[in-house]
Amino acid sequence: MNDFAPTGLLQNCHAQTLLSSTRLRRLRIYPRAKAMLNASKTVILDCGDGHQLLGEFATQAKRSKGIVTLIHGWEGNSQSSYMLSAGGTFFNAGYDVFRLNLRDHGPSHHLNKELFNSARLDEVIGAIKAIHATYPHEWQFLAGFSLGGNFALRVAAKAAEADLNIQQTIGICPVVDPAKTMLALETGWWGYEKYFVRKWQKSLQKKIRLYPELGYKDNLLKLKSLREMNKYFIPNHTQFATPDDYFKAYCIADDVLASLSSPAHIIAAQDDPIILSEDLSRLAASQYLHIETKQYGGHCGFVKNYQLDSWLDGRLLELINLCRYPGGQPGKNGAA
Repeated sequence: MNDFAPTGLLQNCHAQTLLSSTRLRRLRIYPRAKAMLNASKTVILDCGDGHQLLGEFATQAKRSKGIVTLIHGWEGNSQSSYMLSAGGTFFNAGYDVFRLNLRDHGPSHHLNKELFNSARLDEVIGAIKAIHATYPHEWQFLAGFSLGGNFALRVAAKAAEADLNIQQTIGICPVVDPAKTMLALETGWWGYEKYFVRKWQKSLQKKIRLYPELGYKDNLLKLKSLREMNKYFIPNHTQFATPDDYFKAYCIADDVLASLSSPAHIIAAQDDPIILSEDLSRLAASQYLHIETKQYGGHCGFVKNYQLDSWLDGRLLELINLCRYPGGQPGKNGAA
């Protein structure tokens, strides 16, 4: 394993967080993701109870090593830079890749009338079950970024109960305590809150055009902060009475991950400005859970050089390959 040791400006957490999604980095990502994008097809998944989620599936022309399902972060989607970068890396290494959109993310607002909220775990479990049933593989992996990492780890914790076979789950900078993450967005660098307010409002505007009967059009125009938006939408458009109740519903601290039944790995940065690394100590101890923290990296950054190459992609592939080939890949360390 090559350690992550950025220098100069790349040791700044905000630089890491922002550089990982710049247009320049996307220009570098596309050539590496081209094969995956060319092989991708749009899929609508039946997740049970009348719910549907949208994703993009890329399969190998020849025999695949397994399937990796990727879940993006809040207000990201299957086309986010980190999804293309990681997905392209896995695909080029011989894995099938399914990039899943959460409800109301990407071009999926039309599929379900009710709004997205992070407590909708059952439909994500249903989506993973549908993916595994439709594209069966002996080796099935799951990885998620930020809120997607939170979802992935919750799916893994419910895998035995849901009869899901997942060989390895990876959470990259996963949301641990949503209340503290929201506070960090509200009180940290103003650009982060402004970004999420803008993205969330844009998503909600798209939704209300499709389903005007949801009735929040006039209220949306008055809401200018995450706190105001949570205070309105949580009691009016979720099953929760207060933001605190809602945040507790998808918190993964305390004993939530105690039910893990297969290997799970967390990659986090000590300088993450959005997900506080101190919260990792609140996760339940488990023989299946390994936590890897780096001094630098920001939030889902891990940019290793000024060519904007990703350390994270190589590490993700290494973790999956170690599970797939615990004795070393064939032709490398003599493993069969």
